Formats: sequence, structure tokens, C-alpha cells
Amino acid sequence: MRWKGRRQSSNIEDRRGGGGGSVMIGRAGGGGIGVIIIGLVLWLVFGINPMALLGEGQMTSPSQQGAPSGGGVQSTTSETDDFVATVLADTEDVWGTVFSEAGADYPEPKLVLFDGQVRSACGFASAASGPFYCPGDQRVYIDLSFFQELRRRFDAPGDFAQAYVIAHEVGHHVQNVVGTLPKVNEMRQRLDERRANALSVRVELQADCYAGIWASRTAQKGLLEEGDIDEALNAASQLGDDMIQKRTQGYVVPEAFNHGSAEDRATWFRRGYDKGKLDACDTFSGSI
Repeated sequence: MRWKGRRQSSNIEDRRGGGGGSVMIGRAGGGGIGVIIIGLVLWLVFGINPMALLGEGQMTSPSQQGAPSGGGVQSTTSETDDFVATVLADTEDVWGTVFSEAGADYPEPKLVLFDGQVRSACGFASAASGPFYCPGDQRVYIDLSFFQELRRRFDAPGDFAQAYVIAHEVGHHVQNVVGTLPKVNEMRQRLDERRANALSVRVELQADCYAGIWASRTAQKGLLEEGDIDEALNAASQLGDDMIQKRTQGYVVPEAFNHGSAEDRATWFRRGYDKGKLDACDTFSGSI
């Protein structure tokens, strides 16, 4: 991905280094920063936290298992910060345009960098939980060490694999803004566990599709390089529920899926990329 020397988002809070305060960082056109997220329970892989859905809000987050690998932006913390801030700026540009085309304004999310642990409007989380989005404060949370896990344990190297993670979590913000997440919150409280999991899968696959839309618009600007889409598709697959279950327990339980299979996650990212339109991302058709 061609990202160096481009605009960086200022919608970043740096909570690293201990303490509970927030420091805004990033600058338009230069300088750096980073971002991402978290979650609890049920092998969440960029998904919805059932506990949060029943309480203050909901989180989306990844689990962490996999095999070693390499690649991606990792030479220095500063460079990773710059990369994340640039990708976030790209999502702002793309979704700002998409919303504008529909005659609406896009409220940009904040992106919080933390190390070790963090408190959000959706509750307390640790770095072990992974990246997440909290609709209660409209923030994406990330401990940048997750990118190392993405390469080494999930076997998903490459800078565009990292960009996919950010774009997926921003996809949850889009869902929150248009009212999907509040509706899911209400529906889950009336469903049994099996159907609640099935609903979570639909939410996650739509966020994958939205990440594909972002990738499509970014490609149209000539910012992608050869192999970028393959990196994103691989990351989506490696973070599928079946892949996670195989790594962690050695067998697959489809009824326990809450993010989608490897095939489905890659398919919906590709659908968003190929179609480039919101109406192509209807994962909710049909009964639960």
C-alpha cells in the first residue's frame, strides 16, 4: 500500500505509557500515530461482545491464535503510528465521500492507542483481547502489539492485512452511525444463544464487506500495490471462526461461530471490493 507522505488523521488519542489521560496526536499531511481494538468472550474475532450488547454498548474484537509469519509495517513504533494514522485518514476520506453521496454527514470516529489495558465506554479491556470498536464512545481501540500477533500467530503478514483490520473496525463504526448496531443490540436480547451468534456473524460479515468497499475506493485512487488484496483476503480467512477453532481446540463447531467462517469472511470482503456499494453488503436477508 502506498501510504508514506500522505495525509494523516488527527482523530487519534494516545493512551500509551500508563495513566488514564488522553493525548491527541497526528497531523494532516505528516507526523504519525496508530489505532485499533478489543473484546471479551466467545472467541471474538473482530466481533461483537455479547456481554457489552446486554449492557452499556458493544465491542468488536479479535481472538489470538495462529502460526508464525512476518511482514507488515513494523520497523519502528513511529512508522507504525504513521501508518495507522494514514489508513484512518483514508477511511475518513472514503466514508466521508460515501455519506456525502447519500446526502449525509459522516461523524469521524476516534482511534485510541493503548498498551496493556484500557477503559472504554463499553468497559475494561486488556491487550490480550485484541482490537475493538465501542459504539458507546464511538472509538476504535488498539494495542499495536496486535500487528505482531497478526503476523506471527494468525499467519497474516503485510501492511494491507493491518489496514484491513483497521478498516473492519471502522466498518463497525459505520454500522453504528446508520443504526445497525443499536438494532442488533435490541434484537440479541430476545434471541437464544444460537440465533444470537448467527446475528453476530451477519454483523461481522457486513463489516468485512464495508472494509472491502474502503479497499475498492482506495484502489481507485491508485494507492494499492500488487498483492495488497491478497493480504487482506488472507487476513480475513485466517481470522475466520473455523480457523480459530482449529488452532485452539482442534475441531470446528459451526453453531458457536460469531464472526463467520474463513470462506465467508473472505467472500464478503471480496464482494465489497468488487461491488463498491453499500447495498451490496446486505448480510441480513433471510431469517435467523
